[in-house]
Amino acid sequence: LLPTMSPLVSLLLVGLLHQTTMAVRMDKLADRKMCGDAECSYVLSMATAVDDFIAPDCRFINIKKGQMVYVYSKLIPPDGAGVFWYGSVYSQRYVDQMGRTGYFPATVVKETRTFTDNTVRKQTTDMDFYCD
Repeated sequence: LLPTMSPLVSLLLVGLLHQTTMAVRMDKLADRKMCGDAECSYVLSMATAVDDFIAPDCRFINIKKGQMVYVYSKLIPPDGAGVFWYGSVYSQRYVDQMGRTGYFPATVVKETRTFTDNTVRKQTTDMDFYCD
């Protein structure tokens, strides 16, 4: 099939195949999570960063002290493990980070507003921990 295609189409296909193989499966941080809805798309709460956090890998987001963080889900850890939340940062100062989502330790933020007390507990999936 490739020999009959134009070189441009062949390059595009190789590029697309390369892009789809770049996703990396990372270890699960927890088997269960708490969300505000079944899709984990509603914001559970807002928090303010009380400390900086540097993301150790692609599952996490960088957070600067003072940033507002929207929390979408909270991992339910097995006994003895650290507690991680999933969210996105908001800050006029760090516009380049806005819209990025990822995990961060709950210990680096202080919840300032809770939007719902009605939560859904659900299983995490491997896709919750994939990196692009």
